[in-house]
Amino acid sequence: MPWPAASMVIMRIEQTELSDTRTFLARVKGIFLAVVVLLALAMSVFAQTADPADTIRIDSDLVNLQVSVLSHDPLKPATSLQQRDFQVFDDGTPQEISFFGAADAPFDLVLLLDLSGSTANKLKMIRKSAKRFVEACRPMDRIAIVTFSENLEVVSPLSSDHKVLERDIDDIERLSAGTNFWDALRHVFEKIVGPGQSSRRTAVVVMTDGVDNALPDVEGEGSRTTFEELANMARRSEAIIFPVFLDTEKEEVKRHSTPAEAYVLARAQLARLAEISGTVVHRAAELSDLESVYEQIIRDLGTVYSIGYRPANNTRNGKWHKVSVALADRPELAARTRGGYYAGALTAITPK
Repeated sequence: MPWPAASMVIMRIEQTELSDTRTFLARVKGIFLAVVVLLALAMSVFAQTADPADTIRIDSDLVNLQVSVLSHDPLKPATSLQQRDFQVFDDGTPQEISFFGAADAPFDLVLLLDLSGSTANKLKMIRKSAKRFVEACRPMDRIAIVTFSENLEVVSPLSSDHKVLERDIDDIERLSAGTNFWDALRHVFEKIVGPGQSSRRTAVVVMTDGVDNALPDVEGEGSRTTFEELANMARRSEAIIFPVFLDTEKEEVKRHSTPAEAYVLARAQLARLAEISGTVVHRAAELSDLESVYEQIIRDLGTVYSIGYRPANNTRNGKWHKVSVALADRPELAARTRGGYYAGALTAITPK
């Protein structure tokens, strides 16, 4: 073939290949754009349908309250309430509620178990009652199991798989001697229910006699964390604390291992932690009482509401604002929440 003719053929072939390549790339680009659009639509749908309890964002101007609603008659539990049933007062001034979370929103629950002292020899009963706690929780709730004495062990991280949790509970073993209660609760605040750990509502159920070895005249080194430091952490935390006082006083005092005065201080401190959270101290005279106590706490958790408002007086002068919550026309019920906040940090709701 003459050279000019051959050159024309080669040019046509190259042009055809180039055209095919451009067509192929155009198709690839079209498919890619279609995939991007579909992914964007899917993310939009997910954002609209996701569990609101997992996607709530609260800005720094919002005072957030966890409100427990209890019935004066234990045989008549509180029924579901609406936003209109609540009245919020900031330094006595009525406030407009700008956020309201239903009571059936999921919880992250931490069961913190004291395995020191006389309880260490009764692991079978502790395991059984812990399983009852898991059984009483709702499928939507996540549960963590943590044990402590002088040392701390995370038996199970947060999980909603009840079978896995029960299997982990079977592995609970006796820990070392001593009681570092304040350090254990601090660990829970910082590592499990602390800021950024969860977008859900959180609660800590702690079963203990409250006697830390750091208390006066109690043998042993005890916690490095002081109780005042722990109380300040509880004030800043949005986790609700449910202390369960396991009465070991008679047995421990008889053994001369713990003075009676230490139990007086321990009960007062548990009551203070409960007051900070707007709850009450539940008492278990014996380990066998724990099952019914845990079931009562789970029922109480079913009547906890999240309420947010922007203070009418938003001057951030660092002064204390007293907060109270009332229920309109519901005399058979009582509402409990934290006592207030310092105006310099509106999201840190703390009791005075």
